[in-house]
Amino acid sequence: MRQVWRHLGFLHWPIASDTIAPLLPPGLSVDTFDGVAYIGVVPFTIPLSRTPRLGLPVAPAFHELNLRTYVHREGRDPGVWFFSLDAASRLAVAGARLGYDLPYFYARISMEVSDGPSISYSSRRLGSGQAAEFSGRYVPTGPAASAAVGSLEFFLAERYLLYAWNGRRLSSARVHHAPYPLQPAAAFDVRQSLTGAAGLPAMDAPPPLVHYARVVDVRIERPRRVQM
Repeated sequence: MRQVWRHLGFLHWPIASDTIAPLLPPGLSVDTFDGVAYIGVVPFTIPLSRTPRLGLPVAPAFHELNLRTYVHREGRDPGVWFFSLDAASRLAVAGARLGYDLPYFYARISMEVSDGPSISYSSRRLGSGQAAEFSGRYVPTGPAASAAVGSLEFFLAERYLLYAWNGRRLSSARVHHAPYPLQPAAAFDVRQSLTGAAGLPAMDAPPPLVHYARVVDVRIERPRRVQM
């Protein structure tokens, strides 16, 4: 599948590894940078989703909000583990759950982009039995550049493998895109209950690490079973 991702915010909090580890499926371990694990909330919008070969539309434009951490398999294959993915498209939610075993939820999401840009984002999960909300504003504060290999920014953003668990088996899918045009950013008025809904600490403090990327073109491969 091919997608365009726009106005991505990367909001990160440090967290103790042993808080995350019990929530991961068999075969995955917490990945850390200088001994510190991270939880990320990533709001963005997807104006375009198409099939890889014919370029046929897959879903109408929609907003998406991810809660994630970083993992590896015995020191190799670093990737992303999603605690939840909220999307303002029932079609996208159903398709990703069926095709990728990812924990997608339908949500009412609004995003406003003003000059700067300044992105105001709010999300409320609907009909899942899990109350999970997010609201906040993020603003880039510096020039765009690719993250340097070996930097914390690279560790947090440049992840090209996602993992999923269906209760019986682990799968992974490759994600291809050019390096993010990352910009340092600031976040304001952030309120969220995503982490609590996922069984994580509340993360009430403002995110100490914030980045922004304006746009990236993405190709997502089909998932494959991970040999344990």
